[in-house]
Amino acid sequence: MVLFIICFLTAFLACSIGTICGMGGGIIIKPVLDATGVMSVSAITFMSGCTVIAMTCWSVGKTMVKKESVIDLKNTTYLAIGAAVGGLLGKQLYNMVAKLFTNADTAGGVQAFLLLIATLATFIYTINKNKITAKKITSPAIAIIIGLFLGILGSFLGIGGGPFNVAVLYYFFSMNTKTATQNSLYIVLFSQVTSTLKTACFDTIPAFNEFALIGMIIFGIAGSELGRQINRKIDDKQATYLFEGAMLLIMCINIYNVIKFFN
Repeated sequence: MVLFIICFLTAFLACSIGTICGMGGGIIIKPVLDATGVMSVSAITFMSGCTVIAMTCWSVGKTMVKKESVIDLKNTTYLAIGAAVGGLLGKQLYNMVAKLFTNADTAGGVQAFLLLIATLATFIYTINKNKITAKKITSPAIAIIIGLFLGILGSFLGIGGGPFNVAVLYYFFSMNTKTATQNSLYIVLFSQVTSTLKTACFDTIPAFNEFALIGMIIFGIAGSELGRQINRKIDDKQATYLFEGAMLLIMCINIYNVIKFFN
């Protein structure tokens, strides 16, 4: 029962925050469940990935059906294609790193450390972004390369996407926070689908609790809908504050996880 409460509540809150801030939900689900130690790192990564696919499908699909989408399909699709390929490479990279350790769960410590660094760098950029001149990339080739990097990073860390997606959209494509949020979720959807399909088709699916996964997906979609409704009602400045607050939370959780896995 405790397992289900932790998983369902984490999925709901993570996907609410993830939809508001464009980070997906895995960036919170993964480190929170790692911190609780309720299951193996590999099982958490797989279940987090499935939950993120469901919540991003719901959020992206709903905004398109409701004609509320501000996704730049021309440029962001190239990013998403790159992220899809990167998702495959990142998953392979993680499997290689996990095999380096006698205890595969130690790879979770590596993930936590790299996620901490990536989030810290993104946080520093975000609070200083008004002082930095943004670019306006239009080259499909460059967009695909940027997407490849995002896909590798998100898949290796087991989170699908993250605040660095939003920061990249800020800097390279001159998007504001709310526009970057929707476009980031579109990218996360592509990278997470390819990464999870690779696990399902070519790797060994880790042992997991089926009921917990179904519940996480249901609560993740519910959280995504709540986040979508909140995002519609807040302005860009408020969205930025929430984004920065979410990054601080993520950094605190990952500091705990680094200490836990390497202690």
